[in-house]
This record gives sequence, structure tokens and C-alpha cells, in this order.
Amino acid sequence: MELPFAESWRIKMVEPIKKSTREEREKWMKEADYNLFQLRSDQVYIDCLTDSGTGAMSDRQWAAVMMGDESYAGSSSFFHLKETINKITGFEYVIPTHQGRAAENVLFSHLVKAGSIVPGNSHFDTTKGHIESRKATALDCTIDEAKDTQLEIPFKGNVDPKKLEKALAEHHENVPFIIVTITNNTAGGQPVSMQNLREVRAIADKYGKRVVLDSARFAENAYFIKTREEGYADKTIKEIALEMFSLADGMTMSAKKDGIVNMGGFIATRHEDWYEGAKRFCIPFEGYLTYGGMNGRDMEALAVGLDENTEFDNLETRIHQVEFLAGLLDEYGIPYQRPVGGHAIFVDADKVLTKVPKEEFPAQTLAIELYLEAGVRGCEIGYILADRDPVTRENRFGGLDLLRLCVARRVYTDNHMRVIAAALKNVFDRRNEITRGVEIVWEAELMRHFTVKLKKLF
Repeated sequence: MELPFAESWRIKMVEPIKKSTREEREKWMKEADYNLFQLRSDQVYIDCLTDSGTGAMSDRQWAAVMMGDESYAGSSSFFHLKETINKITGFEYVIPTHQGRAAENVLFSHLVKAGSIVPGNSHFDTTKGHIESRKATALDCTIDEAKDTQLEIPFKGNVDPKKLEKALAEHHENVPFIIVTITNNTAGGQPVSMQNLREVRAIADKYGKRVVLDSARFAENAYFIKTREEGYADKTIKEIALEMFSLADGMTMSAKKDGIVNMGGFIATRHEDWYEGAKRFCIPFEGYLTYGGMNGRDMEALAVGLDENTEFDNLETRIHQVEFLAGLLDEYGIPYQRPVGGHAIFVDADKVLTKVPKEEFPAQTLAIELYLEAGVRGCEIGYILADRDPVTRENRFGGLDLLRLCVARRVYTDNHMRVIAAALKNVFDRRNEITRGVEIVWEAELMRHFTVKLKKLF
């Protein structure tokens, strides 16, 4: 008999969570202006808002915390972290930051100017925000197949080489770099193939451009290359990661994802000129170069987390749980971005709430309904997150409207996945009764989804 799948870790500490009543959740949701970011954590039963900084650190990481060197300058913890990053990425120069958006802020302050055009694959919210706030353009060159949520292809996060070639042919003088997000979060946690990274590298070299990898989930991307791309089945995750980074010039990283720490990030590059340029912004924005927004104990924990999460067993356990949740949704006929990505399920709200007009934000409406149903907090990755066009100020309705259900690393059990799936099924079963959504009553100019205030129309 074949043995069933089991986790590659065992539990040695737990944190209590509590249930609530429907009446309580309706009150709390109204007080939060129907924005799930505004809920208190103790008002949430199962939290699928994000996988960023929400993972459970290992015993080795907690032990490393005790070894943190909190020296302002020259911290040994920084050099330990730098050595780990060097081994995994091959990048010589490292600047720590307090999280991924800080890494973008520091690097883009050096590289992005008004009028710049930055092509890439579905820039995530902070990436796009940091580009557009500088009066520049984030040009999406993702393959068209990513827009069909029911299409099953292995690397749906890929850059379209033809789109990228066209962008560089037309705008190369204004392109400071190309950015590739691995995995592609906005497109549904979809991976990018090694072949596609080679294609991007060749086009970049043709036009004399450099490539940045947005690497928050690079280890999960390496897992998918190992399990889906020909020629990589026998390679280790660390070998695959090193090859991915060999095709790039630098990276930004929110270490709160694949580094499995609660706070932290970094920039790494092989180019001294980028390092010297970014240094000028690190010190005023983040801090001195050997801590840059992180403390010593977090740098020690991150060094261990990067080492642990570039091992196959750890990634297999993590992605298996996301696949388990996807299998339950398959049983219930609930449509999501297929094939399932590495860190979350992205439910296709346009296919679920077919009677809610796009102007009333179906994915946000679905997120609210799921919370009211069972206290499960998800996140809209869709029309609200897309912000308004910076020129016309019209809502951008051209992309996907998805409810993202993130699975925190090493936090929940499969029984929690069953609760999420059952709650979503209950909403799905009454989907035809949901005909109205929400409207915006207040919003910020950029990255509005974090603080937007909404009015319930249903």
C-alpha cells in the first residue's frame, strides 16, 4: 500500500484562534467599511489575507534569533545573511531593507525616472505603485493565456517574448530595466519557466538592458521548474535557484514570503554601479548599510529561512496544502486560476458572482461574503487593487478579478483548508442570489485597496 502524504515537519507550539457569530462579523465588517484589511486579527477565524510575514518560523530560526548581533554598523548577522544570499543567488552586492516594497523604493529611486517604461509580467501592487508614483509606466507583457483562468498550462506567469520585444523596440531609450516577478502573483501565483527567463535574457541583451527579478516567491518558482519543466527533475532547488538568478542582473525580495520571516527584505545585484546608486537611498530611507531596516536577530532568522525553504521537502509540504485546498474546490465546482499556484488559490469572482456588475467589484464582494459566512479573511486581487489609470483616472477593468486565498506557511492544518472550502461552497451555492456589490466612498490615489472605504449595496 502506498503511504499517504504527510507534512515534513511536526508541531511543537500552537496559538489559539477563536470563532465568532454571523451577527458579530456583520458588525465588524460594517465598522471596517467593508475593507478586510481594516479588520482586527482577533475578528478573523482563518486568515488568508496574505502569506507575507504570516508563516511559522522553525526551531532553527528561533534559535538563530538569539544569536542576533544588534551592532549599528558591521553587524556579524548582516555578513551571515549576505553569505547565504551570495550562495543561493550568486549576487555579490546585498542591501537589506525592512521589506520588499522598501527594496523597490530604494532601487527604483536610483533607476526609475519620470517617463520611464518598465516592462514586466503583471507587476504587483507595490511594484506598480513605486513605478507610477514616479510618473513612469508599468507595462504588462504577460502572456495572454494568463487571462483564461480555466486554461491549464504549466507556466502561466511567463513574459510574452513578442510583447517584450515590441516594448523594447518602441521604447528602449526609456526602459531602465525589465522586471520579472517569480512567481507571478497578480496572474494567480503562476510560475515562470527557465526557458522563458532565457528568452527574456536574450531580448534584454539584444537591447542592452538589465533584468530584475521580483523574487518574493523564487523558491516556489524553482519548485515548479523542478516538477513541471523538462530537464530539471533531478536538480536541487538550490541549483535551480542559482540558474534562475544567473539569468538576471539583480533582485528585490520581500523576505516575508519565501524567507519565512515576519519582517525583512533585500536588494541583491551583480553590478557595482547599481549597488553604489542604491546605497545613496538606503541610508536616508532605511538605515545603515549593514542593517538597512532590519535588526540583527531578524537577519539571522532570514539566513536560516532562506536555507530551509530552498529544500524540496519544505516546499513540497507547503505547495501540497495549496493543492489540497484546490482539490476540494474542484469537488465543489468552484472556478479558480488553473493550474493552482504556489502560495494561494485565486478564485475567479467574475465566474462566481456573474450577476454582480464589474463596477460593483465582484471579487471584493465575494471576499466580504466569505468572511460573513465563516470568518475567513481573503484578499481582492482585481479591480480595486488595479487602481485607476494615472492619466484618465478611470477604473481599470481590463484584468482579472480574483479573490486570493493565501495559505500561510507552516501555520494551518488540512482541516482548516476543509473549513475554507466548505465556507466558499456555501457562498457559491447561493451565488445567484447575490446581485449587488459595493461602491467606493473614499480611496487613496495609489494602492487604494489597503485603505479604501466601501459602501455595501447588497
